[in-house]
Amino acid sequence: MKQANEPIETLKEIRSLMERSSRFLSLSGLSGVIAGMAALAGIAAIYSFLGLSFDEAGYHRFLNVESNPNAYYFIGIILLTVLLVSIAAATWLTIRKANQDGQSIWDPTAKRLLLNLCIPLIVGGVYCIILLYHQQIKFIMPLTLIFYGLALINASKYTMAHIRYLGFVQICIGLLASLFLEYGLLFWALGFGLVHITYGIISYYKYEA
Repeated sequence: MKQANEPIETLKEIRSLMERSSRFLSLSGLSGVIAGMAALAGIAAIYSFLGLSFDEAGYHRFLNVESNPNAYYFIGIILLTVLLVSIAAATWLTIRKANQDGQSIWDPTAKRLLLNLCIPLIVGGVYCIILLYHQQIKFIMPLTLIFYGLALINASKYTMAHIRYLGFVQICIGLLASLFLEYGLLFWALGFGLVHITYGIISYYKYEA
């Protein structure tokens, strides 16, 4: 019976080796949870600083935030802080998981993953900076979701396949946010916050726990 199972086990090992050589599998689900929590904390800070409410008046006040220079800079700082916290958490947790898995953190696959992830992110980031320069903050929320989703889809072929579905979800949320600009902060909290946390928890218990 053992000999009969040996070819199957051998094929599984070969498949695992091939997958490791073509895909970077050391992404940690916990990084998604931390990124989601950072996003929710950032949104809470923006709501508190601007004194926004969840009624129509509060949303219209957000749409006219460009007229308030202090709010303009505060939102930019919050978005940058959330981004840096998310990148730092993802980097640290990925390095830790790669060490646990015995996988190189900077092999050709990881480089291809980073390149394909960064191209849409850099383009989207530059475009959002241009919008920030023109004080069009309300358009930044949906565009960050859309470009982030595109980056995930673009990079998914070099890592776990389910990253692609996360990308599609982010794009859909971003498109909805583009239709309802007055709800931009809530869509941002949904995409970068709740969706990230949900994805991170599922990914962690499926692949790491």
